[in-house]
Amino acid sequence: MEDERIIDLYWQRDQRALAETGQKYGAYCHAIAFGVLHDREDAEECVNDTWLRAWDSIPPQRPNKLSAFLGRITRNLALDRYDYNHAAKRSGSFDQLLSELSDCIPSTRDDYAQLELSEILSAFLRELPDKQRNLFLRRYWYCESLDELSRRYRMSLSAVKSSLFRTRNKLKLHLEKEGIGLE
Repeated sequence: MEDERIIDLYWQRDQRALAETGQKYGAYCHAIAFGVLHDREDAEECVNDTWLRAWDSIPPQRPNKLSAFLGRITRNLALDRYDYNHAAKRSGSFDQLLSELSDCIPSTRDDYAQLELSEILSAFLRELPDKQRNLFLRRYWYCESLDELSRRYRMSLSAVKSSLFRTRNKLKLHLEKEGIGLE
């Protein structure tokens, strides 16, 4: 079913919206949650919570791109679950990802600053060649391991690491040009 039709079902408060969403985006959302959590049960719970959040959010929101809307909800829920699961112990793979990005992206709690940073980051990613952009997104959005990226793109592990390192450095320079630096 087309996304626009699924969104119309949400607006009509028709419960078929949930079934159609699950059928079309269940695997996609599960992959996002599992990439962060590496636990099938927690990932499944995040996906179920995603459907509830979508139900509660549509209306009043009318997403332009349903997949991105659901992906963002799923990822945020998975990150919250990750924080909860790892509150006492800090050494997970997601912490490694955050550490990699901390050298180029400032942390902020200000909603406006986050929105501005998000728009600048999106523009930066659109300028990258496809392979470089896909590596970056698969690593830092979908939380794929370096080994998974190496296999997926048929690259050596060192080539993947080098590409990500160069992209992070380009991002840091891009952000500095935009007036956003590390604090």
